[in-house]
Amino acid sequence: MSATTRPVTELTPDELRALAEQAGRDLEGAHPGDVLRWARAVFGSDLVLASSMGDEVLVDIAAKAAPGIDVIFLDTGYHFAETLGTRDYYADFTDVNLRTVLPLRTVAEQDAEHGPRLHERDPNLCCALRKVEPLERGLAPYTAWVTGMRREDAPTRTDITVVGWDARRSKVKLNPLAAWTWGDVNAYVAEHHVVLNPLRELGYASIGCAPCTRAVAPGEDHRAGRWAGTNKTECGLHT
Repeated sequence: MSATTRPVTELTPDELRALAEQAGRDLEGAHPGDVLRWARAVFGSDLVLASSMGDEVLVDIAAKAAPGIDVIFLDTGYHFAETLGTRDYYADFTDVNLRTVLPLRTVAEQDAEHGPRLHERDPNLCCALRKVEPLERGLAPYTAWVTGMRREDAPTRTDITVVGWDARRSKVKLNPLAAWTWGDVNAYVAEHHVVLNPLRELGYASIGCAPCTRAVAPGEDHRAGRWAGTNKTECGLHT
């Protein structure tokens, strides 16, 4: 794999994109830990992982492959208590530097401005205010960011690469778990005794904000519990 001797902070967006695209080809099929070790070697402290604490396997792998990695958690004000508890576990007991990023307004302030239960009336705006804008602030200092997206998650994600270019933010974007199936995830959990969000045991396959997430029934798509009853499938972080 080609590499540059210049610091990544000195590379132009075109150079970073070329680096990402080459790495995406070279690292396809690599273990997620190897992808993260490569990223840590190349980006150092300019690498960050964004976690909703519904991607516990990725955080576990990152803590081992890139010790001390920065992890940003978007506290929307609507999270399940179990999700916040999972965040606290990984902050306290694994080798990550966890940073909680808050929206610009509390839920009460948002209710005063837009009316209560905005998530029911205009979920796209609610996600924009409580997820997308905070993520932009959280990612601003970094050159590359890591997500837990997998190709089998949703039809909108089938073409994601292990390493790619986030044109919207002019950053390198890594999806180390892109090629993993649920079988791969579950095998890793069993082998490494990964601490999971307790909601998993209650049938929550994909975990987001409490008002917009439900457990899934046997045989349902694992993201069927997100914004159920609407045509919304993504919060806007990856679109």
